Amino acid sequence: MKIVSVHKIWLCLFPALLLNACSRYSNKRDYTFVVAGDNRVAPSDSLGDASTANVYQLKRMFSEIADLKPVPKYFFFLGDLVLGYTGDTVRQERELREWKKLYLESPLAKTGVRLIAVPGNHETCEKIGSGRVAMPAYERIFIREMKDYIAGNNGPAATGLIPGTDSLMTDQACLTYSFDYGGDHFVVLNTDPVDRESRVPYHWLEQDLKSAHKNGARHIFLFGHKPAYTPNSRGDGLDQFLSNRDSAWIAMIDNDCDAYFASHYHLWDTIHPDGNKRTWQIISGNAGAPLAKEWLTAYFGFTIVRVGSKVDITSMGRDVDREHQTAPAPDKSTVVRAHLVIN
Repeated sequence: MKIVSVHKIWLCLFPALLLNACSRYSNKRDYTFVVAGDNRVAPSDSLGDASTANVYQLKRMFSEIADLKPVPKYFFFLGDLVLGYTGDTVRQERELREWKKLYLESPLAKTGVRLIAVPGNHETCEKIGSGRVAMPAYERIFIREMKDYIAGNNGPAATGLIPGTDSLMTDQACLTYSFDYGGDHFVVLNTDPVDRESRVPYHWLEQDLKSAHKNGARHIFLFGHKPAYTPNSRGDGLDQFLSNRDSAWIAMIDNDCDAYFASHYHLWDTIHPDGNKRTWQIISGNAGAPLAKEWLTAYFGFTIVRVGSKVDITSMGRDVDREHQTAPAPDKSTVVRAHLVIN
C-alpha cells in the first residue's frame, strides 16, 4: 500500500480550501427574514396557560408572517418566549414545550420559513435576590427543547478563567454561533451565559466577524436578546459591562456589520451609536410582552428585513388596548409603523 505523507495531503487540499474560503459568499441572493422578540406574559396573566405566552398576539403574529409574500427565509425569535424564572426544571421544560406546540399548530410551521430561537434571560436565568442568574440546567433545557430551532453549533467552548479567553463557564457552541446564507453572514448571541450575564464572548465574536468580512460577506447581521445600547436610562442590557459591550461593538464596526437585532425592551427602536459608521442597533422586542406605561407610543408587531444590495427594514405594528394586552383586537390592523434603509 502506497503511503502518502500528511504534508502532501495538506498541499493537495489547500488550494481547494483556499478557493472555498474565497468563494464562500459569492452566491448572493435577495431574500427576506423576520425578527421579533419578547412575547411572554406578566406573571399575573400566566394562570391557566402552561406556555406563559401571550397566546392571542403570538398566534396572530405567526399567521401574519405565514401570509407574507415573498415567503421569508428565516424568522428570528429574540428570546423571552416564555415567562421562565420557574425555580423548577420540569416546569421550565413544560413552558417551552407548550410554546413549541403553539408554533407547530400554527400556519407558520407549515411554510418554508425557518424558525430560529434565540435564548433570552427568561429562558436561561433564575431570580436570585434582586438579580437574574444564568443556570447551567436552563441552558441545557433550552438546547434540548429548542434543538430544531437552533441553526448552528460552531460557538465558543467553555474555557474557565483563562486570560485572553471569553472566560466561559459552560459550552456555548449551540447558544452563540454563526452561519451563512445568500452571500451573507448571520451571528446568534447568547447575551446571558452562565457567570457572564449581560455579556457576550467578544473574543470569539471578533474572530468570527473578521473571518466573514475578510472572506467577502455582503452583509453581516447579529441577533441577541439584550441590546448593546439601551433606549432609556435603566441600562440593563450589555451596557452593564461597558468594556465587554464596547469590545463587541468595535468588532461589529471594524468588520462593517449592518445591524445588531435585539429585544429585551418591549418596543421597537433604532439606535445608531456611531453615525458615521454602518452598524445599527434595531430593538424589536414588541411581540406581545407587557408594554410599560412610559412607552406611550409602543405597539405590538414584528420586523421585516428585505436583503439585497441594500438592507430594507420595516417595522409592522398595531395599536394595543393597554388594559387588555392579551385580548383579541380584530379591529386593529397590522400596518407599517417605521422604516429604515441601510446602504
